[in-house]
Amino acid sequence: MSVKEKVIYQIYPKSFLDTNQDGIGDLQGIKRKIPYLKQLGVDMIWLNPIYPSPQKDNGYDVADYLAIHPMFGTMKDFEELTTTAKANGIEIMLDMVFNHVSTEHEWFKRALAGEKKFQDYFILRDEPTDWVSKFGGNAWAPFGETGRYYLHLFEQSQADLNWRNPAVREELFEVLRFWMSKGVKGFRFDVINLIGKDEVLQDCAENDGKPAYTDQPIVHEYIKMMNQASFGEDEEIVTVGEMSSTTPENCILYTNPEREELTMTFNFHHLKVDYMDGKKWTKMPFDFAKLKENFHSFGTKMSQENGWNALFWNNHDQPRALNRFVDAENYRVAGAKMLASAIHLNRGTPYIYMGEEIGMLDPAFESIDQYVDVETLNAYEELLEAGMSEEEAFEIIKTKARDNSRIPMQWDHSEFSGFSNVAPWMSVGKSAKELNVARELKEGTIFNYYQRLIQLRKEYPVIAEGSYEAFLPEHPQVYGYIRRWGNHSLLVLNNFFSQKATLDLPEEFLSGEVLINNYETEKLAKRIELQPYQSLAIYI
Repeated sequence: MSVKEKVIYQIYPKSFLDTNQDGIGDLQGIKRKIPYLKQLGVDMIWLNPIYPSPQKDNGYDVADYLAIHPMFGTMKDFEELTTTAKANGIEIMLDMVFNHVSTEHEWFKRALAGEKKFQDYFILRDEPTDWVSKFGGNAWAPFGETGRYYLHLFEQSQADLNWRNPAVREELFEVLRFWMSKGVKGFRFDVINLIGKDEVLQDCAENDGKPAYTDQPIVHEYIKMMNQASFGEDEEIVTVGEMSSTTPENCILYTNPEREELTMTFNFHHLKVDYMDGKKWTKMPFDFAKLKENFHSFGTKMSQENGWNALFWNNHDQPRALNRFVDAENYRVAGAKMLASAIHLNRGTPYIYMGEEIGMLDPAFESIDQYVDVETLNAYEELLEAGMSEEEAFEIIKTKARDNSRIPMQWDHSEFSGFSNVAPWMSVGKSAKELNVARELKEGTIFNYYQRLIQLRKEYPVIAEGSYEAFLPEHPQVYGYIRRWGNHSLLVLNNFFSQKATLDLPEEFLSGEVLINNYETEKLAKRIELQPYQSLAIYI
């Protein structure tokens, strides 16, 4: 099966299913739910980091790349999961956090102990620059008692690695070869476009210093080296790069198959359209025109230049898309289906984040004490320091916190939502009693809709392979696009609002077949009226 036909399901292991009753999800829990994932129809599951870690950033502070964190289980558990998944037609994708390691990693400890070899594994300077950490504050911290400083673009306990050192690169390439030997067929590379820092680091007040370390040309060289040293010769392996503050032009370079870098890339521009003045910790309605512009820009350019997108609405770092882009109180079901159609019929590989397939919502927490994420807690303090009241700051936290998506999976209506028999590591969402897998499979329609979308990608080459062109880019309510492949075309129309939307169909589609629709629609006509959050796909 071509990667273009695949659909990938993301699992946040801490929150999927707890089988040993310690309140934390585990590998055996994922294994137990493989039949459920097979029923959905996905081809690969991406696991957030499962390695030993102090958990300062929920596993993205890796202390050992070649082992399993005991809270998730053992290497034997992982091997069993891989075998069971494969027997059910599902492969495993692992998260590779190669920009930085935990300060608890052996490399950093040995560097602190004075071993020059390992000091060269990190980015150490006598004088810090003015760069700002993505988690707030200065991006440099004292390197022990040496009088020097180490770079941490993220949390202070996450020390950036020095990719200019060939020994570092070889260590990381060996990590990939190790997991490939365990049967892993996919790798998701965390913030991989940040690994190429300027050789001479200088103050760069522009955009918190990002131009000095984002999408530098040398990153492409490093990724090509990584490709050639590890996964490049295995055609079955799927790779995806998480690209921070990237451009379509760079994503084309990362993903054009002729360049032998990555299979596809994530970008986040479409998920910043509710950032006031570009700042995350603000609250505003989403900018639909900007949302469409981002989709059309990446879609058109990647199509023309043979790049490949990873398509998604939700992940472990984002609040639920249903809360951001839909009147979920009144149109949760229609809105969930519309959002799904918008990316599953699009040009790129769709990703489903756990719970999305049943229309899960943000948890509606009532207190800052229910949040655990370091970024969120830091942001809350900064908002208070900026003069906001606790109520004002909390309202922003509720809409933007990463923990919104990290709550336990809602399997049933029991006390802890079927995730565990004991209190979980994070509170269960308020909606779990009504919105859960058991109820959805019994009487819901969102799960079935996702099944159909996944199947359509495998049945219709125009979905998997077709080109992308914008349709009615100026329409104030509708995100539309046309896919073309050979003699076939697909028109996809998505109404992003709770008001009806009218438009004229192109002549060529008037005699087409309605491929999928989240409403019952009468016969196609020249002028059509889309219902609130309606999604309609017409095939010719």
